[in-house]
Amino acid sequence: MDILGATLRVYVEDLEKAVPFYEGLAGGSALRFERGGVEVAAVGCFLLMSGPESQLEVLRKVTATIAVADVEETRDVLASLGADIVAGPVATPAGRNLIARHPDGVIYEYVDRRAA
Repeated sequence: MDILGATLRVYVEDLEKAVPFYEGLAGGSALRFERGGVEVAAVGCFLLMSGPESQLEVLRKVTATIAVADVEETRDVLASLGADIVAGPVATPAGRNLIARHPDGVIYEYVDRRAA
């Protein structure tokens, strides 16, 4: 399992106001998509999210997003180490992801850039 990096999850009230700042900070354009009523903008190492509090409350339980080379391989490694695979792998607009609870109780999202 290759860990390629991590993304900082940032919850904002107004995505339109926040995106220009993070684009300037990261030096790139945002990749935008919507999922489950939450608007998302990926900018460099930042993942900005805005939406209904009921949806954000669930997302806040995920500590970080970790980029990996292959989500399915990651699922197998995590399971062999005692992690609980909560959801996935599933296709997303940016690749595939899964949600896992580590044996210490911390929840992470793992993503790859592979098409489903």
